[in-house]
Amino acid sequence: MSDEDITLTAGDAEVTVQPGNGGRVGGLRIGGLELLRQGERFGCFPMVPWCGRIRDGRFLDGAEVRQMPLNAPPHAIHGTVRDHAWRTARTSPDEVVLTYQLVDPWPHSGLVTQIVALTEDALTLTMSVETYDSSFPAQIGWHPWFNRNLGGEDVTLGFDPAWQEERGDDHLPTGNRLDPKPGPWDDCFGMPGGVEATLIWPGQLELTVTSREEWVVVYDEQQEAVCVEPQTGPPNGLNTMPRLVTPLEPLEAGTTWSWRRL
Repeated sequence: MSDEDITLTAGDAEVTVQPGNGGRVGGLRIGGLELLRQGERFGCFPMVPWCGRIRDGRFLDGAEVRQMPLNAPPHAIHGTVRDHAWRTARTSPDEVVLTYQLVDPWPHSGLVTQIVALTEDALTLTMSVETYDSSFPAQIGWHPWFNRNLGGEDVTLGFDPAWQEERGDDHLPTGNRLDPKPGPWDDCFGMPGGVEATLIWPGQLELTVTSREEWVVVYDEQQEAVCVEPQTGPPNGLNTMPRLVTPLEPLEAGTTWSWRRL
């Protein structure tokens, strides 16, 4: 199937999925309000096979040190899959299944599958990484850019993390855990009971991001958008908290955005 944009609809919700632009969700409109920042780099893109930054672009893969391209010098950031076209495996009016075969510069073969499913009051994104070859460390995450303003008051963000990862001058976690500090943030937080964060555009809409994963990066150090990024591990996690994908055990993750009118 082609990599042209796909539109999903349910009730007054409409989602644009862009297989040809990194498998990202390009737009989410609810009652005509566009919630995601528009532009080729924005929307909501999948982060695979790592999330956030890898220190110096290097990670230990078994006994071998691997080098990824430094696309955010001096680090590598947000994986490789957002830079390539995905294949549309299946589509219906309210769901699409996309796949992507991992290729160079990632050193291992693997299949990434993403399912985008829309209902009248929620969008669910699920993703898996599987291999039939050698095992490798990987991460899964999503990077949505929620518009700060929908034409009324600016959004507010509420969440209650157990800790905040201390951020070094290099923007990577130092390994120390802190009591959560007030924003603005470009920081990783731990939520052992699962991610739950609520964005409220006063008088307009309330949207809650949930995930069974325990890690979320919040980035609101810019004017246009607020990013709430559930992921399977912290930045630099290929080095500090590797999760192995094996022929017997894929890596799987999901997130749901549910909303209600105010």
